[in-house]
Amino acid sequence: MSSVRVRSQRTRLGAVNGLSDVEVFPDASGGTPLVHLCSESEWSALRRDGERRPPGFAADGFVHLSTPNQVHLPADRLFRGRNDLVLLTLDAARLGAPVRFEPGVADDPADARFPHLYGPLPLGAVIRAEPYPPGPDGRFPPRET
Repeated sequence: MSSVRVRSQRTRLGAVNGLSDVEVFPDASGGTPLVHLCSESEWSALRRDGERRPPGFAADGFVHLSTPNQVHLPADRLFRGRNDLVLLTLDAARLGAPVRFEPGVADDPADARFPHLYGPLPLGAVIRAEPYPPGPDGRFPPRET
């Protein structure tokens, strides 16, 4: 794995469950971003290790991603009520492995296609990291665009 040094620009938001800053990194592609949800501890591990292979990676062969407009669907289904989530915005040009848009689960809209990264998620692809808290009812509403 090649070593990539990235400088972050931090924007102060105030403490939210231990993640007190939004971290913004340079975006090389300027294209539509993809996003990935992880816990604060998984984000720390990604920063330490330089790449992320989620628990299901060995069985599935891919990392689950979303678009910003659909991230609430898996967030609400899988993480309802969790207050330790970090939303990683990714530069698709830096992922270093194929991304395929594929159907989600039966409860997702019939025409929904979710991006799957067929390789580990490299730290160098992260262009933004921010807290992703649920609403007061524990659910994750659609993001405003």
